[in-house]
Amino acid sequence: MPHDDVETARLAFREGMAKLAAAVSIVTTDGPGGLAGFTASAVCSVTDTPPTLIVCLNRSSSAAAIFDRNRSLCVNTLASGREALSRLFGGSTPQQERFAAGEWLPGRTGAPRLKDAIVSFDCEVESSVESGTHRVLFCRVLDIAHGQEEEALIYFRRRYHRIR
Repeated sequence: MPHDDVETARLAFREGMAKLAAAVSIVTTDGPGGLAGFTASAVCSVTDTPPTLIVCLNRSSSAAAIFDRNRSLCVNTLASGREALSRLFGGSTPQQERFAAGEWLPGRTGAPRLKDAIVSFDCEVESSVESGTHRVLFCRVLDIAHGQEEEALIYFRRRYHRIR
């Protein structure tokens, strides 16, 4: 395929994905590999028997090696009004500084759980598959913490929105 066709297809895909509304989550880990977290909109349920979800992680991110070593994580789904936290965890801020924002509690696996998350899924990473620039983590849910907030933060058309 000529380069122009590849680039055109890549840009068309990115534009199409911008039209796919998604919940915004902060995915965290802590353990032998250290403390890390990143913003994700690529989180999806797989099955409820046993409870399993997937998380997509860019293999070139500074957090990738930490998540690989720890093999556990917590998906913290953000409430509306948490755009600044999402940006902080999505940028190049050092890991320790990211966790200075928000109130964090240790989850069952030791991964940080955001106290005001709509819902937090504390997980063990069971397996992973590499595809292109990303690693898809298959995560067994060990514990769930439900929050009180009713409005969710979603990402759609490259902007944050609130949904009830």
